Amino acid sequence: MRRPVLCNLILASGLLALTQLMTPTQAAAEARLALVIGQSAYRTVPELPNAANDAKGMAELLGNAGFNVTAAPNLSQNDMRQAISDFAGKVSASGADTVALVFYAGHGLQIDGENYLVPVDLDPKREADIPLQGVRLNDLLNTLGALPTRARIFMLDACRNNPFPALSGAGHGLAIVDTKAGAPGSFISYSTSPGSEAEDGSGADSPYTTAALTVAKQPNIPIEEVFKRIRISVAQSTDGRQIPWESSSLTTDFKFFGDSSGQQPPAQGANAMALAAATRSVADWRKDLQGKDSKLAYDLVIADDTVEAYQAYIELYAQASYTPRLRTILERRRQMLAWDRAVAINTRASFEAYLANWDNSDLAATARRLLLRVQNRNYALPVAAAAVPVAVAMAPTCPCSAPTPPVTPIKPTVAPVIKKRVDDAPPRRKVVDAPPKPRRPPPDEVVERAPPPGPPPEAVGAGIGLGIGLGMGMGGHGGGLGRGGDYNRGRY
Repeated sequence: MRRPVLCNLILASGLLALTQLMTPTQAAAEARLALVIGQSAYRTVPELPNAANDAKGMAELLGNAGFNVTAAPNLSQNDMRQAISDFAGKVSASGADTVALVFYAGHGLQIDGENYLVPVDLDPKREADIPLQGVRLNDLLNTLGALPTRARIFMLDACRNNPFPALSGAGHGLAIVDTKAGAPGSFISYSTSPGSEAEDGSGADSPYTTAALTVAKQPNIPIEEVFKRIRISVAQSTDGRQIPWESSSLTTDFKFFGDSSGQQPPAQGANAMALAAATRSVADWRKDLQGKDSKLAYDLVIADDTVEAYQAYIELYAQASYTPRLRTILERRRQMLAWDRAVAINTRASFEAYLANWDNSDLAATARRLLLRVQNRNYALPVAAAAVPVAVAMAPTCPCSAPTPPVTPIKPTVAPVIKKRVDDAPPRRKVVDAPPKPRRPPPDEVVERAPPPGPPPEAVGAGIGLGIGLGMGMGGHGGGLGRGGDYNRGRY
């Protein structure tokens, strides 16, 4: 009797275990692919040992989070482009319900407002070499942005100092990338603020990756909350010198590790983190921060990382110890926003406006160079426009017709012109068709035939017959030409 009971218990437990394995978790409900690039062994500048450690740690974390990880260390330019292309192929084959993540640790550069990832074989002699030897960040974003995916996540620990002596005029850090300007469903994170440089750290990993490896492991936390906590952690570990930054256009929720409990562990020193969930005005932030401890208020504005939040803190806590560093952060953020607008608009006025406010910044030399480039481009525009006078607005189809129809916009009806041509056409056709009979020969014939005294009846009959014969002959000949004309029209 005991054997069947024991068998039933074993069978029931086996079925229960199988049911649990077959029940999809949030991490398993979607395909997850990751490309992890660690650029450590640079050939012309000192190595970055932490970059290799960062990539190794993130590959392990993402593997535990359900990602199929492709590790790609120490890539040359050709290898990096090939790795991105191969990864895009995997993402495309995986289908639309895919989360694609790219983690990059290494050097990054900003040249003329463009961000570049730095291959290990890059050896620039001048700034103009970077577009030829580097890999544009926008190429990576656009390659994956063109694929139907559930979400695209980019983590860039690439804002370290510029190690190349030939690039003394390059701006510090990376330029702003607005994910809302591209394909929706993207999330991008920098290890520090745009226009700032990140620290490599004194430990095995950089401050950014160290925080990410710790915070992302916490279960059931949305990705936006994860990176707010990463920002607070990095700010604390670097004494405010490094503030990670991100931009999001995600349209779905994402968590590195899901949990059926639905509970979230409390954030470090910021239980009111929900205040930073939406963009608010300076007045709204002053109202929310009023009466709070300066440290708690500092964590809240760091988590939000917006100009409005920083401005409100500075106004309310003018004497706090955190205020000087926030003034520096706010000033640099405003400068980078102005730089982003100048490059995006890309006109003489935009660069002149930037230089009027930030003439002594690290990007001023680049702004002057781009201003000169735009001036040369705009110099030819008035010349081209002068060739076509104001009449271009009246006759946009062809500049040749510009001088003739000033009346057309006032009286756009073409009917009078058509009627005029139709009325003139019939007389021309009559003049052309009638001349063979009455033009030049008829007067001569009439003069010759009028004086004769009148021929005998036989001559009149012969004349009539001759006239009929000629008329029929000409008619038949005309019919032949008519068919030939139809054939010619058929050929052409």
